[in-house]
Amino acid sequence: MSDFKRIYRLSKRLTLERMFSTRMYIMFPILLLFIPGMAWGFSDPDIVLPGGHQPQTSMEVLFYASLGVVFGATMCAVLLSYDAVSRERASGVLELRLSQPMPRSHQSVAMMLGSWQAILIPTWILLAISVGIVRYRMGEWISIADCIVYFSSTALILLWYILFTLLASSYTREQGTAISFGVGMWFLFTFLWALVTTMVAFASGVAIGQENDAAWVMLEGALDLLSPNGVYHHLLETRLPQIERGIASWQSWSMGLVWTVLPSWLFIKRMEKILP
Repeated sequence: MSDFKRIYRLSKRLTLERMFSTRMYIMFPILLLFIPGMAWGFSDPDIVLPGGHQPQTSMEVLFYASLGVVFGATMCAVLLSYDAVSRERASGVLELRLSQPMPRSHQSVAMMLGSWQAILIPTWILLAISVGIVRYRMGEWISIADCIVYFSSTALILLWYILFTLLASSYTREQGTAISFGVGMWFLFTFLWALVTTMVAFASGVAIGQENDAAWVMLEGALDLLSPNGVYHHLLETRLPQIERGIASWQSWSMGLVWTVLPSWLFIKRMEKILP
C-alpha cells in the first residue's frame, strides 16, 4: 500500500469518527444558527447596518455573514479537536499508533486532515445553503471567483484553528489543559484582538476607532495580518473593491500561506519527537 493510501485511509477514518460523534451532533445546531442564520439576516432587503450602510451585493452580504464562521465554526473546530492527541496519549492509543510502521510525519498529516475535514464538510454544506439563501433573498448569485475565495478562505481559517488546537493538545497530557488553551486562544483572536489593536494605536498616537482616519484604518489592517480572523477577513476583502485598508491581495494570501505552513510544520516536528 502506498503512503498516500495510508494517509487517505487514516484521515478518512478519523474524519468519520469525529464528524459523526456526539460532540458534532451537539455543535451542528450551533453551526446551523450561525452560518445560514446570519446569511438570512444580512440578506434582508430592509436591513441597515451601523453607520447607515446597506449591503448592495451578494458577496458583501456573505462577507458580513462570515461572522458566523468566525464565532461559530472556529469554536466548533476547537471543541472538535482539542483532545485529538491528549486523549489518545492518556489512554495509551497514541503509543500503539506511533509504534506502527507508518512514519510519524504521515500520521501527523492524516491527523490534521481528519480533524480538518470533520468540521470542513458540514461547514461547506452550510455555506452552500447560505449562498442559496442570499440568491433567494437578493435575486443574484455570487460569481464563481467570489465563491472560490469564500469557500477556500473559510477552509483556511478552520485549518488554522485545527492546527493551533492540535499543537496545544500535543503539548499537554490533560484534556482540561488542552481545551483551556484552545478556548483561550479562540477568545484572544475573536474578542481581545481589538484590545491589542487599541493599545498599539494608543502607543503610536493614532486616533482610536476613527473609521475615516486613514492612519487608524491602515494600522488596524496591518495588525489584522497577525490574527487568523483578520487574515480571513482580508482574504474575503480581496473580492470587495469598496473596502480598502491598505493591504494588497498578495500580502493577504502570503500571510494565509504563513499561517498554514508554519503551524503544520511545527505540529509535524512535535509529533516526530513526542514521547507517548
